[in-house]
Amino acid sequence: MAYKLAYSGLFWEAPDLERELAALQAAGWDGWEVRQPLDWLGTPGRVRKLCERFGVEIAAVCGPNATLSIDDPSHQINKRRIEFAAELGVETFMTKGPGRGQRVCSDQELDQMAAVYEDLAVYGDTLGVCVTFHPHINHLVNSEDEWKRFMQRLNACMLCLDMSHAVHWGYDPVQAVHDFTSRIAYVHLHDFKDGKTVELGDGPMCDYAAFMGALERVGFTGWVTVCPGEAERTEEEKMRINRAYMRSIGY
Repeated sequence: MAYKLAYSGLFWEAPDLERELAALQAAGWDGWEVRQPLDWLGTPGRVRKLCERFGVEIAAVCGPNATLSIDDPSHQINKRRIEFAAELGVETFMTKGPGRGQRVCSDQELDQMAAVYEDLAVYGDTLGVCVTFHPHINHLVNSEDEWKRFMQRLNACMLCLDMSHAVHWGYDPVQAVHDFTSRIAYVHLHDFKDGKTVELGDGPMCDYAAFMGALERVGFTGWVTVCPGEAERTEEEKMRINRAYMRSIGY
């Protein structure tokens, strides 16, 4: 299957969008994931024109970590970013949950976080944007069991399946594809080695071809976004390395 492949703008802290999008196009990516503040990006019209100029799309817009209360200011920030996605015609919004600290996750906290995500998801639905939950190590949901318990609390909100966090929890990412088939709306690929994120294949932390094959078998047709590593390389180098790896496994 010819998936649309995106590259995450995770490390574009002060982006020159013309330079970054030109590099994306040259490396052969179909799109990118928006992480930047809205005041750096500019208007939806500006971003749309740049994407059209370089022939790339936006896979998803991301927001700050969700909290346990719809009264937290970050909740309104997430809604503004959902609106930004809607104006750009982007169908996917992604955000993580709150950090965990040292506390044990309780059913009450899972209920509270689910209420926040459901509120965002219902709001997104009215604008044609699918809101997705991104599980992440060292956050409130921090194990295979907690992940499954949390997903049972969601109806409107969908899932961004990041295989790396499943691996960190000792959870086979291929099994996760089958366990969450009906919930997956967006996918992240990461690699990890010696305590740091690395470019795909430098680990490798899973059988990426098997993971992608599992997505094909369950009929997933959405965006697959690759997240770059931490190494001291230029973004252009990271784009080329990660795109070459995806080609090496048939994508």
